[in-house]
Amino acid sequence: MTVDLTFVGARVLTPDGWSDVPFSMAGGHVCADRLGRVVDLSGYLVLPGIVDPHGDGFERHMAPRRGALREAEHGVVATAAELAANGITTAVLAQFFSWEGGMRGPDFAEHVFESVTSVRDSLSVDLRLQLRLETHLLDDFARAEAAIDRFGIGYVVFNDHLPHKRLAEGRKPPRLTGQALKSGRSPETHLALMQNLHDRASEVPEALDHLAARLRARGVVMGSHDDSTRADRAEWAARGATVSEFPETLEAAQSARDDGAHIVLGAPNVVRGASHAGNIAASDLIGKGLCDALASDYHYPSPLRAAFRLEELGLCDLAAAWALVSSGPARLLGLLDRGSLETGKRADLIVVDPQTRRVEATFVAGRVAYLSGQCAERVLRA
Repeated sequence: MTVDLTFVGARVLTPDGWSDVPFSMAGGHVCADRLGRVVDLSGYLVLPGIVDPHGDGFERHMAPRRGALREAEHGVVATAAELAANGITTAVLAQFFSWEGGMRGPDFAEHVFESVTSVRDSLSVDLRLQLRLETHLLDDFARAEAAIDRFGIGYVVFNDHLPHKRLAEGRKPPRLTGQALKSGRSPETHLALMQNLHDRASEVPEALDHLAARLRARGVVMGSHDDSTRADRAEWAARGATVSEFPETLEAAQSARDDGAHIVLGAPNVVRGASHAGNIAASDLIGKGLCDALASDYHYPSPLRAAFRLEELGLCDLAAAWALVSSGPARLLGLLDRGSLETGKRADLIVVDPQTRRVEATFVAGRVAYLSGQCAERVLRA
């Protein structure tokens, strides 16, 4: 059920900057007129809800232990609760569809897609799906396409996690035994699979060209992942991939900017101050204007923390930083009904205590998704 409220006394981030005028929502949308019960939010910030374009932090809820896949729908519910508590009102759940098997394999992916689809209409947070397809999984392309159609998946990202250099040299990849165990295979079987996929590399470009053309015709948003060179990005741009996720170098990020792609960087990278994999720091790219959106990646609290961190670093003010977690991600996903607090748009918003920087309220399309602290007391007694 939506609530009709007018907030007074708060600092509200509007498309024109900060405002202290009353803010109203009714019928699930932002309103120009003062409607509903009046709530005094003096001392608080009212911000657009966070739109997370890529996150896999849901995995621990879906399978808290390897193989523990029963009643995964409850994991989806727990994920939505965590998202709301961290101010995320729209979340793209990024799920592998990979030869790596286990929680990255096609079987688990379809299990995730089924579980999310079965419960998301009952949840406040808007949950969406991303299929992360391994480029060399040629024999399962048709299965991936079928899943895209069946579950209405609107966002596909292409990955290549094969250790090509090692395989070309005839050497065992690092951590082979551990990865094989996660996949449910013996090390020998896992290595043979990787070698076979590597040996079929010449078939991959044409297969990807045809697949991308079919997805583009369906209106699916496509992205490249971990681009490291200009040539990498150019190849994906030619296929119609309009998103570059986590470019590893300045060269790749600049290439994405030149071809008009949306650039997604990791919010945990901003919070940490560096990439955990040793790639270029997200803050360096942001400082050069080479970022359109920050994603939670593996840690749902990070988008909010990263926005405040960018202000602390002096890279931009909070309004500009917030665009990287709200309107920027909304644009790349084609969700033009959210991402900013404009009259007529969805009432997706959060209330933040600027002193503690904690989310105390989250509203999604005018429905309460999370409520706590002094904000809860004010809303409930209004």
